[in-house]
Amino acid sequence: MPALLPRGGPPRLLAVATLVTMTGYGVYLTAGVLYFTRVVQLPAGQVGAGLTIAGAVSLAAGIPFGHLADRHGARTVYAVTLVLGAISMTGLCLAQDFWTFVVFASLGAAAQTAGPAARSPLVQEYGGDRPAEFRGYLRSVTNLGIAFGALLAGWGVAADTRNAYLLLIGGSALSYAASTAIVLVLPAVPAKPAGAGPRWIALRDRPYLVLTLLDGVLAIQYRVLTAAVPLWLVDRTTAPNWTVSGVMVVNTAIVVFFQVRASRRIDTPRAGAVAFRRAGFAFFAACVAIAAMAGAPTWLALVLLLAAVVVHSIGEIWQAAGGFELSFTLAPPHAVGQYQGLFGMGLGLGVTLGPAVLIALCITWGTPGWWVVGGVFAVTGLVVPPVVRWAERDRARQVKVEPQNA
Repeated sequence: MPALLPRGGPPRLLAVATLVTMTGYGVYLTAGVLYFTRVVQLPAGQVGAGLTIAGAVSLAAGIPFGHLADRHGARTVYAVTLVLGAISMTGLCLAQDFWTFVVFASLGAAAQTAGPAARSPLVQEYGGDRPAEFRGYLRSVTNLGIAFGALLAGWGVAADTRNAYLLLIGGSALSYAASTAIVLVLPAVPAKPAGAGPRWIALRDRPYLVLTLLDGVLAIQYRVLTAAVPLWLVDRTTAPNWTVSGVMVVNTAIVVFFQVRASRRIDTPRAGAVAFRRAGFAFFAACVAIAAMAGAPTWLALVLLLAAVVVHSIGEIWQAAGGFELSFTLAPPHAVGQYQGLFGMGLGLGVTLGPAVLIALCITWGTPGWWVVGGVFAVTGLVVPPVVRWAERDRARQVKVEPQNA
């Protein structure tokens, strides 16, 4: 798959490290909940509460780790996040009670959030004049790794024994350790000198904060196919149960094969803003199609489901590519890691709140809820272009002021 292979040297090594890490993470995503309930023997309610706590804790990890990567060198800080991931998985292998589970699950979630922020200066450096396109490569590799990890986890889930689950979680720990070794082979990226002004500059950038919030609202869409659609298919439609797996296969394939191509075409802030607007309308159309499945004959439900998944996946690609372009382009060069950490908070918040929001609106309320959610996505996409224009004006003003203060 040449489209998934960036040029040789550091970019390819970073892609390999990402693939190894995400394979282990895919194993954990697939088998983790079953491990906690069947091996650690925690009630499902406690597992859900613990993972919610872990998700909340992880939201605060991106900005400080991104800042450390900017100031002290991204390679070392990124490697630290991978070591923390390895420690987390190892600790989960030894967990025997709720609070041990919460501590190590929180450590793993924090490492997973901090990693992309700490890696951002590496992406900026190795991506040359098109870091957003390189980030698109890494996203395709990420999805491929998670899918491969899920396939590996299928063996352990089928075996459904303590040793099988321990082998899976232990293997995830080894994947983080192997990725650490690969990352440490990369050439060091010099730390960026701090610019004038406050240390936590990202938190004072109002246009970027608003853009982060808007991306967080749209990020709820990442839970549409994984949380809302499976419940909708089983409870409200005549579609066969195997379509739940089919949804993820189609979505993953589209993202893996088309994310890079989309990222190449979105190479300016204006193009990134337009991509967000298109994504909002795509998510709206997908929600309408999913809502229409209720009560439809099986053949029509399958047609609507396929159309919805394809359109939703295209919207997901547009949102991701637009986010790559805007989050890098609108960040000052000396604070890329910090800004990426902030932008990741929006994504994390949307993914964390997504299941509760979608279940309350789309599953509990039903068809009208899908229309409301789709409408929110569309309106959010429409708001992004004026916010981007605001951010560009603000950045232009700062560029004019900085030489005067130098």
